[in-house]
Amino acid sequence: MSIEIKVPPLPESVSDATLVAWHKEAGDSVSRDENLVDLETDKVVLEVPAPSSGVLQEIKVQDGAVVTAGDVLAILDENAAAAAEEKAPAARSESKATQPQATDDRKPIKTSPAVRRLLEEHDLDETTVLGTGKDGRVTKADVLAFLKSDDSSNVTPGDPAPPVMDDGGFVGLERREQRVPMTRLRARIAERLIDAQQSAAMLTTFNEVDLSKIMSLRARHRDAFEEKHGVRLGFMSFFAKAVTESLKKFPVVNASIEGTDVIYHNYYDIGIAVSTERGLMVPVIRDVDQLSFAEFERDLGEIAKKAQSGTIEMKELTGGTFTITNGGVFGSMMSTPILNQPQSAILGMHTIQKRPMVVDDEIVVRPMMYLALTYDHRIIDGKDSVQFLVSVKDLLEDPGRLLLQI
Repeated sequence: MSIEIKVPPLPESVSDATLVAWHKEAGDSVSRDENLVDLETDKVVLEVPAPSSGVLQEIKVQDGAVVTAGDVLAILDENAAAAAEEKAPAARSESKATQPQATDDRKPIKTSPAVRRLLEEHDLDETTVLGTGKDGRVTKADVLAFLKSDDSSNVTPGDPAPPVMDDGGFVGLERREQRVPMTRLRARIAERLIDAQQSAAMLTTFNEVDLSKIMSLRARHRDAFEEKHGVRLGFMSFFAKAVTESLKKFPVVNASIEGTDVIYHNYYDIGIAVSTERGLMVPVIRDVDQLSFAEFERDLGEIAKKAQSGTIEMKELTGGTFTITNGGVFGSMMSTPILNQPQSAILGMHTIQKRPMVVDDEIVVRPMMYLALTYDHRIIDGKDSVQFLVSVKDLLEDPGRLLLQI
């Protein structure tokens, strides 16, 4: 019996998707619920599983094609499973035999669509690249580093010859360009950033925070916290809690504009920016004011993993009322974050540096961080933005107030 493999229903507000990559070829045996193909939308990658075991009889849509819900992607013959096991196509067997073999015993690790595309562009087998990601996962940075290394010379066709050095420096260096289309996520990010700059009156205010007490608190209770709750006590839970308490004091910072109306949100769904191989995503943690530190850290860990693995759902990326982004993990000293519309404010964290500070007329060394609050000046006045940021600073510098909610 032949079964049509169709594009599943797409997330709300998503009209189409791009077929990123097939994991099977025509003639391959497949198992029920095995992922056959990846579809990329503006925000998430959708996996299309096999509805039944059988043989992939025909592929109707090739990589790179734009599809909509209900489009037929392939034909599956569920009665041909036994025959396929007995007779594998000779051509495919020969092809697999000629592929580069791994230099060690590592098993192939699931990679993201972006990494698979890069591997395919350079005719690389993922087992030839040493993965530095979690559980040995091959990242985009791993592939790029491999292409620049000497190890890639025998497996990557078309690489330019290395430049020749003489007394005058490098000579004979070929000028090269590579044109690649934006991913749907990158194109969507670009569109939203331009929209934010053109439609909002963005302004940024800065302050700095002394993290001595938080770092001391974490050092004293980190092990006990992890032993009891099974999660690490990170910095983000302190910032999220400080933000939430400050939003209660300044509700306009938690508001948004809809037409000529201002919508005040009486809940606190905080978006946390997460860097992934596909680009920046902002998963949302709901009702942060009702979560304990441990519950927040657990939810953050789970949703960040889903964003990085490409399994996050659209509903987990929408509906936030405020966003926190941490450029400090990449070494950023100071920056001006851009609004995540339709939200009206975003807090930027930065790297922690020890600096000399004057405390009680004495110069002491303290771990300091610059904070940046970008806000929509159409509804948030400078007074509210500054006082909000001061409130966040005060709560972080005296974390006991977070527990007492004062």
